Amino acid sequence: MLEVGKWPVFALLPPEELRLIRQACVFGSAANEALYVTVNDEVFALGTNCSGCLGLGDLQSTIEPRRIDVLCGKKIVSLSYGTGPHVVITTADGEVFAWGHNGYSQLGNGTTNHGLTPALVSTNLIGKRVTEVACGSHHNIALTTDGEVFAWGYNNSGQVGSGSTVNQPTPRRVSSCLQNKVVVNIACGQLCSMAVLDNGEIYGWGYNCNGQLGLGNNGNQQTPCRIAALQGINIVQVACGYAHTLALTDEGMVYAWGANSYGQLGTGNKSNQALPTLINTDKERMVEVAACHTSHTSAAKTQSGQVLMWGQCRGQAVASPHLTHFSSTDDVFACFATPAVTWHLLSVDGDDYLTVAQSLKREFDSPEISDLKFLVDGKCIHVHKALLKISKASSKMKVIVLKSSLKQHGSHSTGHWCEHFRALLNESDEDAVEVHQFSYLVYRAFLEYLYTDTINLPPEDAIGLLDLATYYRETRLKRLCQETIKRGISEENAVTLLSAAVKYEARDLEEYCFKFCVNHLTAVTQTQAFADMDHDLLKNFISKASRYGAFKN
Repeated sequence: MLEVGKWPVFALLPPEELRLIRQACVFGSAANEALYVTVNDEVFALGTNCSGCLGLGDLQSTIEPRRIDVLCGKKIVSLSYGTGPHVVITTADGEVFAWGHNGYSQLGNGTTNHGLTPALVSTNLIGKRVTEVACGSHHNIALTTDGEVFAWGYNNSGQVGSGSTVNQPTPRRVSSCLQNKVVVNIACGQLCSMAVLDNGEIYGWGYNCNGQLGLGNNGNQQTPCRIAALQGINIVQVACGYAHTLALTDEGMVYAWGANSYGQLGTGNKSNQALPTLINTDKERMVEVAACHTSHTSAAKTQSGQVLMWGQCRGQAVASPHLTHFSSTDDVFACFATPAVTWHLLSVDGDDYLTVAQSLKREFDSPEISDLKFLVDGKCIHVHKALLKISKASSKMKVIVLKSSLKQHGSHSTGHWCEHFRALLNESDEDAVEVHQFSYLVYRAFLEYLYTDTINLPPEDAIGLLDLATYYRETRLKRLCQETIKRGISEENAVTLLSAAVKYEARDLEEYCFKFCVNHLTAVTQTQAFADMDHDLLKNFISKASRYGAFKN
């Protein structure tokens, strides 16, 4: 499932709010603005609100989501944004709304006044049902159910397709070569526009100095021009980066052209291409291409679900398609694009589409369907016998329940209690086990680890879990605890952590803490923990530090 939490702008939203999100868009020069739609079709915005792009009626930034009342219940089906920024959406009813920066009439209302709230774009669109919108830097194109394209806004390079370079203050139909043709897909680069026809032809117009129109030259075009080099090749989708273009064929091949200074064409070099070039994707059939007019990043998804990326990836120039571990092209832009915006309107699946791992994580400590509980410090932790049965740590769990239950039942028969545990996991009437030797926080973290294979504890509390991991000889858990503890080391707690590492025979952590103490020797030796250090540990520390050269002048 796509996780919107991968975008930093959503980091402060509580989990319960994130779970309600069904659509989202992150935009802005620093990816600091966001809009999202909830399962109840409410629309919210948050971020820096440049030029009123959040549509909240003011210019105030907001770190907490605020509702855009006028859009609630409208059922957004397409959304795009410019670099002003301005935002354009279309609804399920085919209406178009726009707001934000309007210095080039990109809001389509005939003025150049910024729009602080979403306003209906109606000129020449009355009676038309718009299904898709695409924004360049300061211009927009809209696709109707009839396959017509309308354009408005900034037009310095002909990107509106009107045959001139005069800005277009209201929507105007793009005709010329597109007259009597049916367009099925649209996209915009910073200063250019692209359209795919129902017969697989592809047209481009606007800025072309990097060859992003794919015409074999570098001349701007004020009206749509067919990309003749793709004659006989059936294009089904187009995506535009800042100054490059990607096109997907009906056979799953990818062509690229335009600017290539970051390797965004995926050709293995950084030379611009004015003609479409077939990208080597190791014969894998592609089902989606992705690019965004704000970045030089490219991505594609294979039929088998693998995701490739290339171009500018967190400052690096990746000149050939690189296989990632992502399951969505959206993740590429969340993690590697600059800025980390979304390349289209995100659609987030609901709980019905959780993966098995996500479902397990959600059901941990959930009393609704659990059939076993551990009682620790008077608190319950709800688990599932079936999961403990198949857990790779189930053998360890037998020992845990055995040892934990001795006090509860007063038996010292090891074999007897192993049999008791087996019966417990085979749906006996036993549904509660008391644990005495570990705290609730630590034991809950351990059980959660069995469900998620990760630990969720702050560094200062991970020492207790390290104790448990050592006690039950859980090697991987012990390693995870050490890594967590390392992240929380400081001058004040370094000696305490060193002592714990020695006690629990965590060699890697011990070495890490020792080196930290030596590197911060003056401050560490002035702490109360150092003054209270165990005599033998202090003796060993001084001896080792001396060999390490800590006391040389």
